[in-house]
Amino acid sequence: MEEEAAARHSDALALDHLQTLIRIPTVSRLDESLIEWSRFDEFTSTLALLYPRVHAALSLDIVDGYALLFRWHGRSPGDETVLMAHYDVVAADDATGWTHPPFDAVVTGSGADRIIWGRGTLDDKGAVAAILEAVESLLGAGFVPEHDVYLSFGHNEETAGSGAAALVRELEHRGVHPRLVLDEGGAVVEKVFPGVSRPTAVVGVSEKGMANITLTVEQSGGHASTPPRLTATARLARALVRLERRPFPASIPAPTIEMIRTIGAHSTPLLRFVFTRADTLRLPLIALFARLSDETNAMIRTTAAVTQLRASDSANALAERAVAVVNTRIAIGSSVAATLRHIRRVVRDPLVVIEASTPSEPSPVSPSTGAMWQLLSETISAVYPRAIVSPYVMLGASDARHFTSISSHVYRFTPFEMSSAERATLHAIDERMHVSTFLSGIRFYRTLIERL
Repeated sequence: MEEEAAARHSDALALDHLQTLIRIPTVSRLDESLIEWSRFDEFTSTLALLYPRVHAALSLDIVDGYALLFRWHGRSPGDETVLMAHYDVVAADDATGWTHPPFDAVVTGSGADRIIWGRGTLDDKGAVAAILEAVESLLGAGFVPEHDVYLSFGHNEETAGSGAAALVRELEHRGVHPRLVLDEGGAVVEKVFPGVSRPTAVVGVSEKGMANITLTVEQSGGHASTPPRLTATARLARALVRLERRPFPASIPAPTIEMIRTIGAHSTPLLRFVFTRADTLRLPLIALFARLSDETNAMIRTTAAVTQLRASDSANALAERAVAVVNTRIAIGSSVAATLRHIRRVVRDPLVVIEASTPSEPSPVSPSTGAMWQLLSETISAVYPRAIVSPYVMLGASDARHFTSISSHVYRFTPFEMSSAERATLHAIDERMHVSTFLSGIRFYRTLIERL
């Protein structure tokens, strides 16, 4: 009874800590002059209050102004591990439509249905808190890791900022080449694969590249009452329609083939026959994935989404400059250069200037065999015994891509169960997660650290 009471108290304290951190709106913005940096200072000082053992036993360096790098000294040199998360969140300036205000960290329900609401629960303060709770509890038990463990918490992941690259430079300066790096990414999900009823723990072994492609048309302006045959905006629109009608070529990279075989082995008999023969049935699978959902379509090709449009500042003046920003996510096996070639070939208009900004190539593929993969798989199975563990290619971009320059075992997995409805709240209204999921995440990190 005493142990149960102690566990309940520990869980309640961990939840209270997460609520405290969510209530600090550490919103990162592309225009850094608009960032409330005092909130980031508040977050850092609050961590010291919530996790006194961590701050007493681990060294802390602040890199690039606000990125946090903790070092937990192990008994033996080498074979370091880096556990990553980020504490900045996307904006939620307008609370309209939210069931509960985004930074109030309201908890509703009871028992297994308890839910914590707020910006950052899933992305990514939940992971920050889970890692720190695990380390704090292990320190309380007198645990010392065999090798150094670093906790790397970025401050501008949501804006693809400079924090992660600075953290990598710091580790490289120290001569640290981790045997394992674990960042956010995949999760324990359900009903994402045809015919599979069991939950699936998808672990990112790579991630797609990214580039913002700017299409610009410049020509003479004038009054809107006498437009030329083809205005700057019309020329730009034509280019975008051409791009929409000519998607990037489709293929299935090796990690996706392995994912199809691994998860497909648990599907219905007919689908299992197809999925376990993914190597020899690539063309039918490409056709299936292209039609199945937007997510499966994104697994097999580079994607392009028009995210920003700018033209005239006046309703009755012709635009002298029309600009579109196309966010591309670049498939494994392709490149930024190949993406630009495809867009230029499809647009076929020399008056549309096409340039890439913030380019990032697809990440190297980390192995889905060997000691580090087995360690991750066994730890996931210990916490989520029903889950099928599978590699996959992460569709979004994360800070982890920077760490591939110092480690060949970089994985992307957030140890939380996420329903499709909960996943849909990432960067959206009503971000939330089950309290039990957060507590399972703490158990995952604790188990992983004990096994390192």
